[in-house]
Amino acid sequence: MLQNIGFFVILLGVLVTVHELGHFLVAKACGVKVLKFSIGFGPKLIGFTKGETEYQIALLPLGGYVKMAGDMPHEELSPEEASRGFLAQPPWKRGLIVLAGPAFNLIFPILVYFFVFLGPHQATSTYVGTVSEGMPAVAAGIRPGDRILSVDGEPVRTFNDMREAFVGRFERPVPIVLERNGQKLTVDVTPTKNVETSPIDTVERGSIGVEAVSKPPIVGVPPGSVAEQAGLRTFDRILAVNGVSVETEARFQQELDKHAEGTPLELTLRRMDSVAAGAVTGRAASVLKLTVPKQPGVGLATVGAETSDLYLATVAPGSAAEKGGLRPGDRIIALDGEKPESFVKFSSKLNALKERSFQLTWRGADGERTETLAQAPLKTEDELGTASAPIVLGVRNWVLSAADMPVLDEVTVHLGPGAALKQAALIVPKIVGQMVRVLGGLLVGSVPMNTVGGPIMMYQLASKSAEQGLDSFLHLMALISINLGVMNLLPIPVLDGFHLLSAAWEGIRRRPIPVRVREVANMVGLALLVLLMLLAVTNDITR
Repeated sequence: MLQNIGFFVILLGVLVTVHELGHFLVAKACGVKVLKFSIGFGPKLIGFTKGETEYQIALLPLGGYVKMAGDMPHEELSPEEASRGFLAQPPWKRGLIVLAGPAFNLIFPILVYFFVFLGPHQATSTYVGTVSEGMPAVAAGIRPGDRILSVDGEPVRTFNDMREAFVGRFERPVPIVLERNGQKLTVDVTPTKNVETSPIDTVERGSIGVEAVSKPPIVGVPPGSVAEQAGLRTFDRILAVNGVSVETEARFQQELDKHAEGTPLELTLRRMDSVAAGAVTGRAASVLKLTVPKQPGVGLATVGAETSDLYLATVAPGSAAEKGGLRPGDRIIALDGEKPESFVKFSSKLNALKERSFQLTWRGADGERTETLAQAPLKTEDELGTASAPIVLGVRNWVLSAADMPVLDEVTVHLGPGAALKQAALIVPKIVGQMVRVLGGLLVGSVPMNTVGGPIMMYQLASKSAEQGLDSFLHLMALISINLGVMNLLPIPVLDGFHLLSAAWEGIRRRPIPVRVREVANMVGLALLVLLMLLAVTNDITR
């Protein structure tokens, strides 16, 4: 806990120092007398005086301030100091001083990201861990264990490079160069259009159905299949083929490539008991060996099976699914006549059907069945004992833990100073644009108010990011610094944006905003900030 508090204090302390340092340095450069430079509010913990300025660290680290001479309208100054007061400066100087704080908060992340990007760092490679059934990658012949080298002539080294290469590339053949067993192959894949929408952005990206994570070979067994005849059951996990360990689908595919069609394959497997017990993650009942001749096709089809993704591991007691006749071990076939590509897509479509009934087709022990069903409230309790009744169908597929789905391959990416600075300079404006869209979304209601966070949320984020490593902590620091810079530029009284607006007003109109107007505006601004803080703290406590 003390360590987490330390990270929280470091996070806030650095960001407040950066902001106030901007005001301080520009005020000094403009000839304004600075009386105090404070990191934090409240009683002084430590401090010293150098020249005409007192420097201190105060008890509450939730902010800071730069106290300048003559920054209050009715403040009296000695004749020799009158010309060095803040309000005595011309509007352009006051504008620069006010702008410097947010500007430093926006420039600082470029420096942070420069050091994050500089030099070698690990990134997920383009090694294909999983290929989703029914997706374009399957039709194009891409297999687990392949390594993608280029997309439409554009070289890709990391999985993120590959995702970005598919932006705007969809619904047309795209040539992909891949490496398989040491040989280069070129395949044409036609990505489906995937619109990624968030409150801050919309991206149209091609999707081919490959993932970097590698799933274990867990089988789904269709009735009457070669797999069933050989004795396999749904949710059996294949551990080895002919004595060779195959802990992932990619390793399984690579081992199967070594054997000709019809070759007897001795499978070592772990039989799970989730169907019988109705548990989401079952216990191992036994480890056994079976023999099955290699079948045509790729992946699990080579042992006469299919992916277990659309098979049901659990059907909640009393749920709409149980009342409709669904049972553990059944396989989802279609939803409103459309075959789902994966259980994730199936669940996503269900979420859009909470207000109406739908037709569901599934395959059970007695064959295929189609029924009209409707989701219904299901009483549940979380680990804290909080009861709720969400509207759900009440089914889940086999749940894999993170340990079951490792990323098998990473690459070391080297960025020199020039490339790191360029990447840092490009990412900060992009994040600023996202922040502005979020603020606009809060105003129009497209971004929910419960996303606003306060000190508790910052404490949690600082703790989690520190656990994930220095890069993650620096990334969080950069994001919050950008957030502070953007927020402080808003033309709300008591924020820097309003003072900047006042300086601009005076520069254009040749007279200051009336004192009474400023006083009322400051009270309104303070009230808005108090309400915002109450909302943030309420959200923190609710979370």
